[in-house]
Amino acid sequence: MKSAKMLAGLLSVALAVSACATGESTSDAVLYEGAQLIIGDGGAVLDNSAFLVEDGRFTAVGAAGSIEAPEGSSHVDLAGKTVMPAIVNAHAHLASPRPDRTEELQHWAYYGTGAVMSLGLDDGNVGFEMRSEDIPNGARSRSAGRGITAPEEGRSEVPFWITSEAEARAAVQELATEEVDFVKIWVDDRGGRYEKLTPELYGPVIDEAHKLGLRVTAHVFTLEDAKGLLRAGIDAFAHGIRDQDVDDELVQLWTDRPEVVLVPNLPNPGVALDLSWLSGTIPAERLREMQAAQQDRPATQESFGIQARNLDRLNSAGIKIAFGTDGSSPWTSHQEMEDMVRSGMTPAEVIVAATSASAELMEFNAGSVAAGKLADFVVLDANPIDDITNTRRISDVYIRGQRVERESLRERWTGSE
Repeated sequence: MKSAKMLAGLLSVALAVSACATGESTSDAVLYEGAQLIIGDGGAVLDNSAFLVEDGRFTAVGAAGSIEAPEGSSHVDLAGKTVMPAIVNAHAHLASPRPDRTEELQHWAYYGTGAVMSLGLDDGNVGFEMRSEDIPNGARSRSAGRGITAPEEGRSEVPFWITSEAEARAAVQELATEEVDFVKIWVDDRGGRYEKLTPELYGPVIDEAHKLGLRVTAHVFTLEDAKGLLRAGIDAFAHGIRDQDVDDELVQLWTDRPEVVLVPNLPNPGVALDLSWLSGTIPAERLREMQAAQQDRPATQESFGIQARNLDRLNSAGIKIAFGTDGSSPWTSHQEMEDMVRSGMTPAEVIVAATSASAELMEFNAGSVAAGKLADFVVLDANPIDDITNTRRISDVYIRGQRVERESLRERWTGSE
């Protein structure tokens, strides 16, 4: 492991910005010192760190005492705390109405998430409009617009339902005009209830997307479909393989295309969970109901085991792992991270997946505490490298360098105003 001194030297190569160049003071600059710092890139934790935030971005990172703050800047002492980048969720589903979406983004921020990708079920233009907006006390969002699937009567009618190559290419062309952040496809027969997208349909989707400069991510279930998608040029998987353990052929296909990213979205582990850490953040009666529903479920454990083994094998093979939760409950980010560790990943690997790797997948300029990145970070009361569940011990959340008003949000949601 590199020494903290060496790491600090490398990190502090970057940047003090405008004030030094112009001689003017930067009134919004804040110097944070004293925390253990998890950069988000998988490197060593920087003890007794310092980082400078100006105009919503990190502008310098290093050891405490190594950064000269601009005149008139503020100082925050974080001694005894641990700082990590805010979580980046590359697979969730946000509500389409603006008020509901705003509320959800505030919930995500409350639990330490700085950016969320809404993947394929956005109806209308709100999802696109809000990408460029800074939501007070809220996470940023990205949108895949309407996803693409075979006809699924009785399920959501938001996605494009395609039955021909012409329809496949036309759907992608429409998404391109909306400048979606990803094209989402579903390749799943939903337990035999529907005809799923075939290679003759998803192949043209991927081909047309690449012609138009777009990337494609796939909801997938079976091993054989994952192989077909890899051969067709898929860019990412929005789920792990769920029907059986992966084989050598799949691993070889994937390692031949190392740029393809896996967002595992693990299922419920099937064990009774202690949800007491949510106390005070959701209404007490609702929490009692949730806790009462917790029990060991052997069949669920078996399903989890397949996906956990597959994640462990693919991670060990060097496949790029990012992060997503699929559902809309923002606190489940912390459960997902625990389940990824339960599957065999180290806490450090999981934090990289949930921060810089997901930010890279989303082409979002955050995910690490590094000069030039957006200042989205979480202040914790304990180090999650020691125990991944320490990500739940949140002291403060900062989005774009602004402290999220968690107390007022909590009072509003629990009815304690």
